[in-house]
Amino acid sequence: MRFVFLLIFLAGSFLAQAGNSLSGLEKVLLFGKEYVRATEWAKANKIRLQWIVNERQLRATNAEARFLFEMDSRRVQFNGVNLILSFPVIFQKGTVFISAVDLKATLEPLLFPAREPDGSTVKVICLDPGHGGKDPGKLDGKNEEKKFTLLLAEQVEQLLTRAGFKVVQTRSRDHALELSDRSRIATKNNADLFVSLHYNAAPTRSVEGAEVYCLTPEGASSSNGGKSATAYPGHTQNAKSVLLAYQMQRSLVKSLKVEDRGVKRSQFVVLLDQKCPAILIEAGFMTSPTDSKRIYDPAYRKRMALAIIDGILAYKKEVER
Repeated sequence: MRFVFLLIFLAGSFLAQAGNSLSGLEKVLLFGKEYVRATEWAKANKIRLQWIVNERQLRATNAEARFLFEMDSRRVQFNGVNLILSFPVIFQKGTVFISAVDLKATLEPLLFPAREPDGSTVKVICLDPGHGGKDPGKLDGKNEEKKFTLLLAEQVEQLLTRAGFKVVQTRSRDHALELSDRSRIATKNNADLFVSLHYNAAPTRSVEGAEVYCLTPEGASSSNGGKSATAYPGHTQNAKSVLLAYQMQRSLVKSLKVEDRGVKRSQFVVLLDQKCPAILIEAGFMTSPTDSKRIYDPAYRKRMALAIIDGILAYKKEVER
């Protein structure tokens, strides 16, 4: 028993040290933001660095993780899934720099996933079908986003219930609901996860694919621009929210074979005040001929619901290990 306890203690100590590895690294100010040398961060976390395309693409690997960084870009791959960082990776005078915000808020939560306290489990899921009532959401001819987010939520709820989860929906019919009320419903019902369901639109019909959002880190701008984020209650859940977003994006792309538009960040109102891990899914573009055909197909909707369940289950397995 003492030996087992020692192993658990040492493993916990290692993860704590690894998760706090930034504290011992030198910060360099570049373009007004704090950056860390990739070589120092990699050494602290026993990560191997290798150029794939000299001075353009850098691969970082350990036993379980694989990053692929693009120089002077915010786009990075983690185990084959696209992530959009808050600030670009910088290559300057032969040295690669990664922003301290991205290391702390995005990369390290994926490298060293947060765990649920002993005995705690993910049981209650709050589903949030986007829009409703006088707010139709995105439009594609006579097709309204609010209709299809509700249909998807109903399908997901059925499957989650069969899997043993308790499910709460912010709305179960076509009625208006204030954005701030959606997070309050999750809190009132002691939700373990909040999943907001949406469909997208774009001026160009060729744009397609899925993307998953979690709350923009404090001090950073959202993936689609805008002012830097101030402190919100939802930031306390960042580590688990980004892990949930990654597992969800991974599942959608793998199961549905859709274009991977990445894990992104935004200051959506429904994410700001969440007291549990929270994400917003943009499950496809209603303006895309390819995506819209799928969105309106009940058989494909069930496949999408199954992919969402798989994302939740993958997250649950990770945090309950």
